[in-house]
Amino acid sequence: MSDKGTDKGTPSRPLRVVLCWHMHQPHYFDRDTGSYQLPWTYLHATKDYVDMAAIIEQCEGARAVVNFAPILLEQIDDYAKQVRDYLATEKPIRDPLLAALASPALPAGKEYRLWLVNACLRVNRARVIERFAPFKFLAEFARCIDDHAQAIRYFDDRYFYDLVTWYHLGWLGETVRRDDPRVKALLKQEHNYSHSDRLTLLEVIGELIGGVIERYRRLAEAGRVELSASPYAHPIVPLLLDPHSAREALPEVALPEPASYPGGAERSLWHLRHGIDVFKRHFGLAPAGCWPSEGGVSDAAIKLFAKAGFRWVASGESVLRNSLERSGLNHIGCIHRPYRLKGAKAACFFRDDGLSDLIGFTYSDWHADDAVNNFVHHLENIAEACADEPDRVVPVILDGENAWEYYPENGFHFLTALYRRLADHPAIELTTFSDALAAGCKPLELETVVAGSWVYGSFSTWIGDPDKNRGWELLVHAKEAFDRAKKSGRLKGAKLREAEQQLAICEGSDWFWWFGDYNPADTVLDFERLYRVQLAALYHLIGEEPPDYLSDVISRGGGAAEQGGTMRRGKESA
Repeated sequence: MSDKGTDKGTPSRPLRVVLCWHMHQPHYFDRDTGSYQLPWTYLHATKDYVDMAAIIEQCEGARAVVNFAPILLEQIDDYAKQVRDYLATEKPIRDPLLAALASPALPAGKEYRLWLVNACLRVNRARVIERFAPFKFLAEFARCIDDHAQAIRYFDDRYFYDLVTWYHLGWLGETVRRDDPRVKALLKQEHNYSHSDRLTLLEVIGELIGGVIERYRRLAEAGRVELSASPYAHPIVPLLLDPHSAREALPEVALPEPASYPGGAERSLWHLRHGIDVFKRHFGLAPAGCWPSEGGVSDAAIKLFAKAGFRWVASGESVLRNSLERSGLNHIGCIHRPYRLKGAKAACFFRDDGLSDLIGFTYSDWHADDAVNNFVHHLENIAEACADEPDRVVPVILDGENAWEYYPENGFHFLTALYRRLADHPAIELTTFSDALAAGCKPLELETVVAGSWVYGSFSTWIGDPDKNRGWELLVHAKEAFDRAKKSGRLKGAKLREAEQQLAICEGSDWFWWFGDYNPADTVLDFERLYRVQLAALYHLIGEEPPDYLSDVISRGGGAAEQGGTMRRGKESA
């Protein structure tokens, strides 16, 4: 199929398309131990955040919206400082896996080495481990340990040094492996990695993490990227405001007891304002737009986003369809356009679920050219169907992290071909949400927005399941304890700010996502344990002993084991 025309004709003006990539990770730091409990922030930074920026830089005409959760920006910044400090003064690194890469001598204990082997195999086997023969060779040896744990005593230090090195080489971006001569040399070496070799790799990792925020800032200054933000610690604002909003899409959903969150409006506004402050501190500008955590919106939430200064927000297609039905606008033919809730200033965009899911799930097994041809064909059909709609905009919104682990070469070929085809196509205009509005796209008014998220248009992924509801109940109890401590005068100044920050971490969406027996047990246990750790840390900060029930497991999961570092979460990958 040619990208210079179509048999169906070229509409009077190009079809506006927005590619929006959402970057977020929850807060993995454990205050009590002083270490990061899971490594996904720095690993995704060296792989996905770097590749996404590099591919946009290399493709003339590429444009996108890139959304960051502010709590992720803080963690990226902290990791960059850790690496700098270690290389300058050997100050200990506070992430066990990254520290293992840097260590001149690994601990000899069996438990530590079993942990290290298991941790270094948490990456996609087909796309990463089996791609590199030396990594595959090391992984095959790990099967001996699976069958006979005592076999680990016969593995010398060289095995663990090579394994941790290949793990980090596997988590590098494809653009880094192709362009960095230091990395090319390490790949060619294949084995017997010395401490000096591993420090070289650590230097590369430090440079990548330390430069990623600046790369996106430069792309924004050049007009290649619009940067947007989520609420600070990624809470689902509609549920903080009113858990009963979950019943707008699912009238029979079971709610936790008590079915209210104390001070939810105040806490929601805190997340928005603090998130904007953190965003401005890192990028030097205020975000015009917001991808609400999990695309979670409601009438009250949208008005709050507008109050905080956001000029646009985005959510899922199912939310739009529910809202059109409720507003009596089912007759609308082309849904690809901005909307505005009556009485609110912020424009609303709604992701094309079908197109977004094709990228998130389907295309990873296709040849890149076939996938891009198919994607462009869908857009050409939309352009023809909406040819008479002057305000048409097609939002493609998904996770900018997890999907690429399932693509060959971390999605390099697909993303490069996608940007080039879209940028060159005469009937398609790559743009951003702010630029679409500035170009005169006029939002259509909605009487109401049915509260929901990008997953099924409801909040069922975060509330309603017994385990999820138990998680909410623990959060409500902790918030009540925080309120009592604040009212008593025990929390003031810096101590109050520290407790507010810890409370925000506990309010994040990811904890509730993972609760439930349909998710893989190993990942569920990781997240639910860390959630209880974060709640306990909040009690310590407000001067109270954590309740005994925080020792009880909330959810054990039960789904299939994950293939790699993080699952492509739920139905989609956003």
